[in-house]
Amino acid sequence: MLNDIKVIFERDPAAANIFEVLLYQGLWAIWFHRIAHFLYTLKIPFFPRLISQIARLLTLIEIHPGAKIGSGCFIDHGNGIVIGETTEIGENVTMFQGVTLGGTGKEKGKRHPTIGNNVIIGANAIVLGAITIGDNARIGAASVVTKPVPANTTVVGNPARVL
Repeated sequence: MLNDIKVIFERDPAAANIFEVLLYQGLWAIWFHRIAHFLYTLKIPFFPRLISQIARLLTLIEIHPGAKIGSGCFIDHGNGIVIGETTEIGENVTMFQGVTLGGTGKEKGKRHPTIGNNVIIGANAIVLGAITIGDNARIGAASVVTKPVPANTTVVGNPARVL
Protein backbone atom coordinates (compact mmCIF):
# COMPACT_ATOMS: atom_id res chain seq x y z
CA MET A 1 0.00 0.00 0.00
CA LEU A 2 2.86 2.36 0.72
CA ASN A 3 4.26 1.67 -2.74
CA ASP A 4 0.95 2.86 -4.26
CA ILE A 5 1.35 6.18 -2.46
CA LYS A 6 5.01 6.46 -3.48
CA VAL A 7 4.06 5.89 -7.14
CA ILE A 8 1.66 8.84 -7.05
CA PHE A 9 4.33 11.16 -5.68
CA GLU A 10 6.76 9.96 -8.38
CA ARG A 11 4.36 10.39 -11.33
CA ASP A 12 2.05 13.25 -10.43
CA PRO A 13 3.62 16.70 -10.08
CA ALA A 14 0.36 17.94 -8.53
CA ALA A 15 0.71 15.57 -5.56
CA ALA A 16 1.50 18.13 -2.87
CA ASN A 17 1.18 16.12 0.33
CA ILE A 18 0.06 12.80 1.78
CA PHE A 19 -3.38 14.14 2.73
CA GLU A 20 -4.19 15.03 -0.88
CA VAL A 21 -2.82 11.75 -2.19
CA LEU A 22 -5.03 9.79 0.19
CA LEU A 23 -8.01 11.40 -1.54
CA TYR A 24 -7.02 10.19 -5.04
CA GLN A 25 -9.84 8.09 -6.48
CA GLY A 26 -7.35 5.99 -8.47
CA LEU A 27 -5.57 5.01 -5.27
CA TRP A 28 -8.83 3.92 -3.67
CA ALA A 29 -9.86 2.00 -6.79
CA ILE A 30 -6.58 0.05 -6.74
CA TRP A 31 -6.92 -0.71 -3.03
CA PHE A 32 -10.52 -1.89 -3.40
CA HIS A 33 -9.49 -3.98 -6.40
CA ARG A 34 -6.73 -5.72 -4.49
CA ILE A 35 -9.22 -6.87 -1.86
CA ALA A 36 -11.81 -7.92 -4.46
CA HIS A 37 -9.21 -9.72 -6.58
CA PHE A 38 -7.89 -11.63 -3.58
CA LEU A 39 -11.39 -12.87 -2.76
CA TYR A 40 -12.00 -13.62 -6.45
CA THR A 41 -8.91 -15.85 -6.59
CA LEU A 42 -10.25 -17.74 -3.56
CA LYS A 43 -13.44 -18.34 -5.58
CA ILE A 44 -15.57 -16.66 -2.94
CA PRO A 45 -18.87 -15.83 -4.65
CA PHE A 46 -20.67 -12.48 -4.64
CA PHE A 47 -18.38 -10.46 -2.35
CA PRO A 48 -15.65 -9.66 -4.92
CA ARG A 49 -18.29 -8.28 -7.27
CA LEU A 50 -20.01 -6.40 -4.44
CA ILE A 51 -16.71 -4.77 -3.47
CA SER A 52 -15.99 -3.82 -7.08
CA GLN A 53 -19.44 -2.24 -7.44
CA ILE A 54 -19.06 -0.27 -4.21
CA ALA A 55 -15.68 0.90 -5.47
CA ARG A 56 -17.27 1.94 -8.78
CA LEU A 57 -19.90 3.99 -6.96
CA LEU A 58 -17.26 5.72 -4.82
CA THR A 59 -14.53 6.24 -7.43
CA LEU A 60 -16.28 6.14 -10.86
CA ILE A 61 -13.68 3.53 -11.84
CA GLU A 62 -14.89 0.05 -12.77
CA ILE A 63 -12.40 -2.78 -12.36
CA HIS A 64 -13.64 -6.35 -12.63
CA PRO A 65 -12.37 -8.43 -9.68
CA GLY A 66 -10.85 -10.93 -12.13
CA ALA A 67 -8.50 -8.39 -13.71
CA LYS A 68 -4.82 -8.80 -12.82
CA ILE A 69 -3.01 -5.56 -12.00
CA GLY A 70 0.73 -5.41 -11.35
CA SER A 71 2.46 -3.21 -8.81
CA GLY A 72 3.01 0.45 -9.49
CA CYS A 73 -0.20 0.96 -11.46
CA PHE A 74 -1.18 4.65 -11.35
CA ILE A 75 -4.66 5.77 -12.32
CA ASP A 76 -4.65 9.56 -12.70
CA HIS A 77 -7.98 11.40 -12.92
CA GLY A 78 -9.71 8.04 -13.15
CA ASN A 79 -13.32 8.96 -13.94
CA GLY A 80 -14.83 6.57 -16.45
CA ILE A 81 -12.08 3.96 -16.49
CA VAL A 82 -13.31 0.43 -17.27
CA ILE A 83 -11.07 -2.62 -16.89
CA GLY A 84 -12.50 -5.98 -17.99
CA GLU A 85 -12.34 -9.37 -16.32
CA THR A 86 -9.49 -11.00 -18.25
CA THR A 87 -7.35 -7.87 -18.50
CA GLU A 88 -3.75 -8.25 -17.36
CA ILE A 89 -1.82 -5.09 -16.50
CA GLY A 90 1.94 -5.19 -15.99
CA GLU A 91 4.03 -3.16 -13.58
CA ASN A 92 4.36 0.63 -13.53
CA VAL A 93 1.46 1.31 -15.90
CA THR A 94 -0.09 4.79 -15.98
CA MET A 95 -3.68 5.37 -17.13
CA PHE A 96 -5.62 8.58 -17.47
CA GLN A 97 -9.36 9.29 -17.34
CA GLY A 98 -11.81 7.50 -19.56
CA VAL A 99 -9.58 4.55 -20.51
CA THR A 100 -11.37 1.35 -21.51
CA LEU A 101 -9.60 -2.00 -21.49
CA GLY A 102 -12.44 -4.09 -22.87
CA GLY A 103 -13.58 -7.01 -24.92
CA THR A 104 -15.00 -7.04 -28.42
CA GLY A 105 -18.07 -9.17 -27.85
CA LYS A 106 -19.38 -12.18 -25.99
CA GLU A 107 -16.39 -14.49 -26.40
CA LYS A 108 -15.44 -16.88 -23.62
CA GLY A 109 -11.95 -17.14 -22.16
CA LYS A 110 -9.27 -14.48 -22.63
CA ARG A 111 -11.06 -11.55 -24.25
CA HIS A 112 -9.44 -8.43 -22.81
CA PRO A 113 -6.03 -6.82 -23.38
CA THR A 114 -2.70 -7.68 -21.84
CA ILE A 115 -0.77 -4.51 -21.02
CA GLY A 116 3.02 -4.74 -20.65
CA ASN A 117 5.25 -3.00 -18.14
CA ASN A 118 5.85 0.78 -18.11
CA VAL A 119 2.98 1.51 -20.51
CA ILE A 120 1.23 4.89 -20.61
CA ILE A 121 -2.39 4.98 -21.77
CA GLY A 122 -3.73 8.44 -22.59
CA ALA A 123 -7.11 9.90 -21.70
CA ASN A 124 -10.16 8.29 -23.34
CA ALA A 125 -8.08 5.64 -25.10
CA ILE A 126 -9.90 2.41 -25.91
CA VAL A 127 -8.01 -0.87 -26.06
CA LEU A 128 -10.20 -3.79 -27.16
CA GLY A 129 -9.79 -7.52 -27.46
CA ALA A 130 -7.29 -10.17 -26.44
CA ILE A 131 -4.34 -8.18 -27.77
CA THR A 132 -0.96 -7.41 -26.23
CA ILE A 133 0.45 -3.95 -25.67
CA GLY A 134 4.23 -4.30 -25.42
CA ASP A 135 6.49 -2.98 -22.68
CA ASN A 136 7.21 0.78 -22.71
CA ALA A 137 4.47 1.44 -25.28
CA ARG A 138 2.55 4.73 -25.34
CA ILE A 139 -1.08 4.97 -26.40
CA GLY A 140 -2.20 8.46 -27.32
CA ALA A 141 -5.32 10.10 -25.97
CA ALA A 142 -8.59 9.08 -27.66
CA SER A 143 -6.87 6.32 -29.63
CA VAL A 144 -8.77 3.15 -30.51
CA VAL A 145 -6.49 0.12 -30.38
CA THR A 146 -7.70 -3.23 -31.72
CA LYS A 147 -4.39 -4.71 -32.90
CA PRO A 148 -1.25 -5.61 -30.90
CA VAL A 149 1.20 -2.80 -30.18
CA PRO A 150 4.92 -3.68 -30.22
CA ALA A 151 7.19 -2.77 -27.30
CA ASN A 152 8.74 0.72 -27.29
CA THR A 153 6.13 2.04 -29.74
CA THR A 154 3.76 5.02 -29.68
CA VAL A 155 0.34 4.65 -31.29
CA VAL A 156 -2.27 7.35 -31.90
CA GLY A 157 -5.58 7.78 -33.70
CA ASN A 158 -8.70 5.88 -34.62
CA PRO A 159 -7.80 3.33 -35.70
CA ALA A 160 -4.49 3.51 -33.84
CA ARG A 161 -1.37 3.69 -36.00
CA VAL A 162 2.31 3.67 -35.11
CA LEU A 163 4.06 7.03 -35.03
